[in-house]
Amino acid sequence: MEQVRNIGEPILVVENVSLAFGGVKALQDVSFDVCEHEVRAIIGPNGAGKSSMLNVVNGVYHPQQGHVTFKGVRRQDMNSHEAASMGIARTFQNIALFRGMTVLDNIMTGRALKMKTNFLQQALWWGPARRDEMQNRHKVEEVIDFLEIQHIRKTPVGRLPYGLQKRVELARALAAEPEVLLLDEPMAGMNLEEKQDMCRYVLDVNDQFGTTIVLIEHDMGVVMDISDRVVVLDYGQKIADGTPDVVRADKKVIDAYLGVTH
Repeated sequence: MEQVRNIGEPILVVENVSLAFGGVKALQDVSFDVCEHEVRAIIGPNGAGKSSMLNVVNGVYHPQQGHVTFKGVRRQDMNSHEAASMGIARTFQNIALFRGMTVLDNIMTGRALKMKTNFLQQALWWGPARRDEMQNRHKVEEVIDFLEIQHIRKTPVGRLPYGLQKRVELARALAAEPEVLLLDEPMAGMNLEEKQDMCRYVLDVNDQFGTTIVLIEHDMGVVMDISDRVVVLDYGQKIADGTPDVVRADKKVIDAYLGVTH
């Protein structure tokens, strides 16, 4: 049965964003919005500007033109720390975990912005610091249970297979309790069973936590199955935007993926 989501008003608005690195135009006058509680996909061929777009949204890159509005606040030159504190979390195309640390400790790093005590208090682990860590660890344990990774919670991440590492990275992002979660190719390199599991977790995060999802993914079957709306980039330009059915039938999209227009 098709899932019906309670889609709200736009929470994130990208307006006329252009980004260039020297003579290379990564993004050219791109505009789109993301509504509360939806799963919004960004697709396009390799080099289309998808990851650059996520980097603009979470403050890693600052566009030369245009701006991003998040929860009604227009942001100028905001860095990634500020984006995280406002409620934007991110996973990466290439896994960015601490390989020598356990799963539990990696996920705890996602709670850094939620900690109320300072580094010295945490090092002494006494009084307020102990209570603070216990409260944050309780939240991390909830995420571990939600993603069904209890059995690896004490395992160093570097020993885990690729699919589980991707799930741990998702857990770390969720530990920050984001309002908007940016997922950069969360299914890349996974086998069919792992992709099915990850799709289920993404939809459960959206449904149970009410988290808005912005997703980059190359598997068109995944995109068409789980997305509410899709924006398509090609050579840094937006060429289509709409429901999966509308985008799938768009001639510009078909040509871009078949290489007809270039």
